[in-house]
Amino acid sequence: MYMKLVGKITVLAVSLLATQCRMPSNLFFGKDTIARVGRSELTTFDIKQIVPQGLSGADSASYVDAYVEKWVVRQLKLQEAALMFPTDVDDIDRKVEEYRQSLLIRKIDQYYIDTDMNNDVSERDIADYYAAHRADFRIASPMVKGRIVAVNDGYRRREQLVRLFSSSKSDERRDLEALCRKHNFRFVRFDEWTDFSEFLSNLPVLRSGHNEAMLSKRGVQQIHYNRTYYIFLITDVLDADDAMPLQMVEERIRRILITRRQGELLRVHEDSMVNNAIKTGHVRIFGRNNDE
Repeated sequence: MYMKLVGKITVLAVSLLATQCRMPSNLFFGKDTIARVGRSELTTFDIKQIVPQGLSGADSASYVDAYVEKWVVRQLKLQEAALMFPTDVDDIDRKVEEYRQSLLIRKIDQYYIDTDMNNDVSERDIADYYAAHRADFRIASPMVKGRIVAVNDGYRRREQLVRLFSSSKSDERRDLEALCRKHNFRFVRFDEWTDFSEFLSNLPVLRSGHNEAMLSKRGVQQIHYNRTYYIFLITDVLDADDAMPLQMVEERIRRILITRRQGELLRVHEDSMVNNAIKTGHVRIFGRNNDE
């Protein structure tokens, strides 16, 4: 019985929508009721707002049919919940209102930020903040820079490769890379600060082992394993609890400064808004300014 009723309602609603250009405009402003659950009503105007444009007659009928059915079930559930949990209704309404207000306040705050905010942060600002808060930027575990090459132990010119590997000259570095490409040696460079554990993942060692001794050694180191020489060089080291270099935290500091600037902008706007409202009498805070 219920589905037949919904079907009849659907036909009526789609027919009305299809002929809306020839019908009085007041038909679509809550005058004609399609479904009613208690005091809640679904009107032809409501249906008009939700039916996507471009649907065929059959598709429109199916869409409206499903919508009306869901609307009826939704209203019945809401009314049942209000009867079963009457003490929760006010609390839910309060939370919904608080959320609505939060959205509106967030929207107006974002408007002032978008309108008045200057997001340009100079390198000097970043450097000054870093100098004043250097202790806040500590690393939890060692970090390194360096490079690793894996060479099969049958390669006869390994000593020459080691010499090139330890060189800081740009032309010899290029020769090293060309040599690795020629013989298909795996060559990994860590030019940016990298966790020591990630560096170790490219070597035949256990991460859980005592590998900290590698950090204190200078010069080229080698490990022979499974017919392969792993030649590696650690060029720079940051120990645990050292301060992070500025380049590692530059973007984080930029975000901190922008967030701080946003907060200050909103505080200035709020103070001005309150003061102006008090001066015009739009706001009165009783107990202040001799108000009683």
